Amino acid sequence: MTDTFPAERTVLLTGAASPRGIGRATAFHLAELGWNVGIIDIDGIAAADTAAEVSRLHGVQAMGVGANVADREEAVAAVDALEAALPQIVAVVNFAGVSSPVPYLEVSPEEWTRVQSINLDGVHWITQRVARTLVRHGVGRIVGISSVSAQRGGGTFSKTPYSAAKAGVVGLMRSIARELGPVGVTANVISPGPIDTDIMGGTLTEERKTAMAADGVLPRIGTPRDIAAAVAYLISEDAGFVTGQTLNVDGGLYMH
Repeated sequence: MTDTFPAERTVLLTGAASPRGIGRATAFHLAELGWNVGIIDIDGIAAADTAAEVSRLHGVQAMGVGANVADREEAVAAVDALEAALPQIVAVVNFAGVSSPVPYLEVSPEEWTRVQSINLDGVHWITQRVARTLVRHGVGRIVGISSVSAQRGGGTFSKTPYSAAKAGVVGLMRSIARELGPVGVTANVISPGPIDTDIMGGTLTEERKTAMAADGVLPRIGTPRDIAAAVAYLISEDAGFVTGQTLNVDGGLYMH
């Protein structure tokens, strides 16, 4: 194992092609910091277009492929393709996810399965495949994206199936941190509060932003850049002694 990164390193990001999404903002931020970028998204065309723009603006290598992360074969094939085309994979960040505003007593089997398969199973399949590479090289960073909903029992746009899956991400990452720590791989979680993206039920009005910010201690809601900056730290060489942790980026909404 080693804490030293290769000169050319790649980060894989799932769900990073949505125009106003956290993942897309993170792709550009990390490229600006010198990371080569691999993007996996359900929309393969958008993933390829985003990667092309990242490469054009920041001069790094970037590639985007389409895959449903909830499908193990598609997830593995996507990572295989990116690994073959890009420099050594050092980090993976799991942004791919769906919201679920359905009240608990109205949750159907189909809705439960849909949310769990993408928000938890998809994180597992992508992470497991990437982890095989990280372990082989003896260095790596894994980041799962949870939510303040998991810590507070909902209370946001999404409800129980979403909160349950996002709580599962925390347990998954902590267990991975324990198992893979001895071979040089860290695993952590970022738990965003309300962020100005379309996953909150569409583009937010100024009135809704103000109302959402009132629950925290800062006078605004978060931006994709707030999360991107947290990701940049957790996947950096400097974060080699941080593992099994949940970093709340939520304006003070949840303190523990």
